[in-house]
Amino acid sequence: MNVLSQTTGYAIEALACLAASSSKSMMVREIAAETGIAQAYLAKVVQRLVVAGIVDSKRGYRGGISLSRSPGDITIKEIDDAVEINRPPDRCLLGMTHCSEERACPAHDYWKKTRESVRRRLTTLTLADIVEFEAPRRHAGGKEPSPLEAG
Repeated sequence: MNVLSQTTGYAIEALACLAASSSKSMMVREIAAETGIAQAYLAKVVQRLVVAGIVDSKRGYRGGISLSRSPGDITIKEIDDAVEINRPPDRCLLGMTHCSEERACPAHDYWKKTRESVRRRLTTLTLADIVEFEAPRRHAGGKEPSPLEAG
């Protein structure tokens, strides 16, 4: 059961790559090559991030995309909201088609509280947290360091 979509995951991965880069801006093709995300798909995701004001885009020589502000000021909720344009309504945890506030399934209250808790957490989790989490893997050349290498 995934809470965030694959598109949001790609956006987070691309932004983390950009934030961890030694240069201020990167071309979409560079991010695609480094992350393994299809370039055409990533370009569409980046357009949504530009519209949301999360990244700035510059064309031409010395062009590319750059973060519009510090990674610590960009929340995961903000990234998710930017790329998820047609989010389906919250679904029942049990898959019941007629579950609602008026006719709640046995898991309704639990799932409602859990969704709210996840949303609150996503407003405090930032891109900087993701960059910090990814740092050991980046320094190991894309692989998780083994316990022997780490210690």
